[in-house]
Amino acid sequence: MYELGFTNTYHSERWKVFAAQGDLPSVSYFAITEDAEHKPSSNLIGFWGNDRSEVDHIAEVVKQYGGTINSGPALFPISPSYYAVYFEDPCGNKYEMVHRLN
Repeated sequence: MYELGFTNTYHSERWKVFAAQGDLPSVSYFAITEDAEHKPSSNLIGFWGNDRSEVDHIAEVVKQYGGTINSGPALFPISPSYYAVYFEDPCGNKYEMVHRLN
C-alpha cells in the first residue's frame, strides 16, 4: 500500500490496517479483514490518483503483485475525464483508482 501513500501498517491477527504518515486516528487509513472462507464482500474501496500516470502505475503494481485488473485503465463514461482502473486483490476484494478533472 506504500504506492498509495499508506506507509504505516498496524496489523493484528484479524485486521490489516494501512495508514498514512502520522498518528491514528487523525490520518487517512483503511482496514481490511478476510472472511474465514476467503469470500470477498461486494464493497469497493476507491483511491484518488493525482494524474493518469499514477492510475497506470497502480495498474502495473496490481499485476506485479498478483491482483486482477477487472477494467481499465481507461476513460469511463461517468464523466468526460474519468480515468480509472478497477481491480481485485488476490482475495477478490474490489478497488478503484481514479483520476478526473473537476
